[in-house]
Amino acid sequence: MRLSSFWRVFLSEKGNMKPIMRSFQTEEDYWRIRQFLRQVSLLNDRHDFSWSLLRWDYWRWHVNENIFHFNLQDVITPWEENGQIVAVLNPDGSGEAFFQIHPAFKNDGLLSEMLNVAEQKLPNLKEDGKKELIVWVNAADESTKQLFAQRGYSRSKFLAEHMRRRFFTQPIPDSVSQNGYAVRALGDESELPARSWLSWKVFHPDEPDDKYQGWEWYRNVQRVPIYRRDLDIVAVAPDGELAAFCTVWFDDITRTAVFEPVGTHPNHQKRGLGKMVMSEGLRRAHKLGATLATVSSYSPAAYALYDSMGFKEFDLLEPWVKEW
Repeated sequence: MRLSSFWRVFLSEKGNMKPIMRSFQTEEDYWRIRQFLRQVSLLNDRHDFSWSLLRWDYWRWHVNENIFHFNLQDVITPWEENGQIVAVLNPDGSGEAFFQIHPAFKNDGLLSEMLNVAEQKLPNLKEDGKKELIVWVNAADESTKQLFAQRGYSRSKFLAEHMRRRFFTQPIPDSVSQNGYAVRALGDESELPARSWLSWKVFHPDEPDDKYQGWEWYRNVQRVPIYRRDLDIVAVAPDGELAAFCTVWFDDITRTAVFEPVGTHPNHQKRGLGKMVMSEGLRRAHKLGATLATVSSYSPAAYALYDSMGFKEFDLLEPWVKEW
């Protein structure tokens, strides 16, 4: 992917200056980081070596607002050069660190500095008084893994994240409605309780229902700047119950459609509903101009579904851990 004229001039003038660390300050920084991640995605040929725009947005409005409640000033650290963001350190969950780095600035010196800050700001404090931090790295990035190993990190027991992708030059798999199920976009706010309940059953199949905490969290999902209700796809059973879903996020700058999340109610599985909602999502994204679709996965069941939908190419994101 070609550099924009701005970045060509900027990089030609940067010389040997060292990026300067500063604190996340205001909501304006959130918007500046969005633009930075879009640029990095294009420079990385849309591989998710840094977070996608959607992952940043989804973390900001759903993961953090609804689950972790971090103070953004405490956990997000940008690095700048000539007033431009060139790197960002941030968590996902507690005790995790992710490194977003402009490829022209990626080097061991900057990464070591970011790791120092991560170890100060982001580790979990365990009951025995020790600290623990998980850092995530592209499995093919041998130089970064070597640096992590030198700093005392080792490959965690946790599964790697498969960052899957497919291009719209591939045909979209056909999917025919079966047994009376219908596919459509999510309805208005009156349908949010049913949509929230469906998510609960998909992601907490073994939890007692009395732990369910309501549906209002979904309003934050709909606050994501690139949310579109016409891309929030659901499958509906003959009795009107919501049975499956996939939410698609289309970024018209990178022309990328991200599928997050995808799921089917345990009572409605093995009926092809995952393929139905994903096929509809792919068709809608294609009409909007998407040229690439991505989805992340961990489990064998998810691998099988996404492989059948053409998401065969993937990068691996590995967790490495250190305790001290």
